[in-house]
Amino acid sequence: MPKGLVVAAVHPGSIAEEMEIEVGDRVLEVNEQELNDIIDFQFGVSEEEFLLLIEKPDGELWELDIEKGSGEFLGLEVETVSTKGLKKCSNNCSFCFVAQMPEGMRPSLYDKDDDYRLSLTQGSFITLSNLSEEEVSRITSLHLTPMYVSVHAWNPEERVKLMKNPQAGKLPEQIRRFADAGIVVHAQIVLIPEHNDGEVLRETVERLAELYPSVQSIAVVPVGLTRYRDKLTPLRGFTGEEASQLLDQADKWQKDYFAKTGRRIVYFSDEFYVLAGREFPESAVYDDFPQLENGVGMARKFITEIESGWELLPAEVTERNVHLITGAAAEEFFRSWQKRLMEQIRGLRIVVHKIENEFFGLTVTAAGLLTARDIAQQLGDLQGEEFLIPRTMLKADEDIFLDDLSVEWLEQQVNGKARIVENNGFAFLENVIGYSLEVESIE
Repeated sequence: MPKGLVVAAVHPGSIAEEMEIEVGDRVLEVNEQELNDIIDFQFGVSEEEFLLLIEKPDGELWELDIEKGSGEFLGLEVETVSTKGLKKCSNNCSFCFVAQMPEGMRPSLYDKDDDYRLSLTQGSFITLSNLSEEEVSRITSLHLTPMYVSVHAWNPEERVKLMKNPQAGKLPEQIRRFADAGIVVHAQIVLIPEHNDGEVLRETVERLAELYPSVQSIAVVPVGLTRYRDKLTPLRGFTGEEASQLLDQADKWQKDYFAKTGRRIVYFSDEFYVLAGREFPESAVYDDFPQLENGVGMARKFITEIESGWELLPAEVTERNVHLITGAAAEEFFRSWQKRLMEQIRGLRIVVHKIENEFFGLTVTAAGLLTARDIAQQLGDLQGEEFLIPRTMLKADEDIFLDDLSVEWLEQQVNGKARIVENNGFAFLENVIGYSLEVESIE
């Protein structure tokens, strides 16, 4: 098995670049300690002085004495979290989204990783069900924080039933050990009607909230179901009425926890508000938006960012047609902004395209789960006009959709010019009008 960690990126102007470390080099040791994973690497290079052992692709070994100033970083990234590869998921959850995916997707989407090091370094949610005692002790003794944990159910029997893994029942003990060690936990509950809602949800939320301030946030998100479930446990999604009842309970919890702690602790994803036909809560309800990447508060943050740039918008633009691409869940949201923007700016024409998810099934409504093929088939010929693609539809480090097709391919199919929009309301406004706003004017 190859030793060390392969360099994936070197930041321009960094110490690593000055020392002529390059992509493809292998970091073997820090301070004469062999590297087993990214934790060893990060702890080693956090010192102001350390010795690196680098192996070049031709086998040449370099010993580099590194000195960093206060607040200075080495400036390199590595390819993987461990020399032994990622820890894989050992569960067989009835609601696993990976198990509901067809063939033909990006290869990486089929990896069922469940690695605590990814939780620490990238904010990935893990179940804790594959952790050894040695790994739990390492997390607590090294104070590896924060951890993002998929809880789903606090009750051991219910959690084992959901995840089909006897090790899943250890979660209460593991979370309490984290709390005792001062490890911050951000918890996730994937909610399934008639499985872990009702009393199971109440117990889960209340037991987790008791561990505040270690448990900083609890995100509740609805189960995602695709049309590829023929051989899987029959499940259903939430109705609008059920979503509304859940949000009523959320409001009670939030008021109670805010009175006790100054934080609301439990937050429901944007999808529940869409299902219930309710307006998104004000920003204060989300505190510091601890679980944005989980779709919790994303819509409210987006609205706030749009409003921050509204007064900077021009009264008129040279005739401009632009197309907005979105999923069914956000259609009404963008239609409301379409109307406001066209009333505000003369010469601007916006067309909103709701793309139905034929690939995964019509019950999957999030824009981030749309494929290039579905967009191409439903968009038609744009006759050279611009269309906006949310960054959430694409791979993090490459302009590739879930079905492994590129933005360039989509441009050719629809005869249009794509603008990739970061998940930011201000950036959205700039892409709609086609140029940068004067950010200096924003207070």
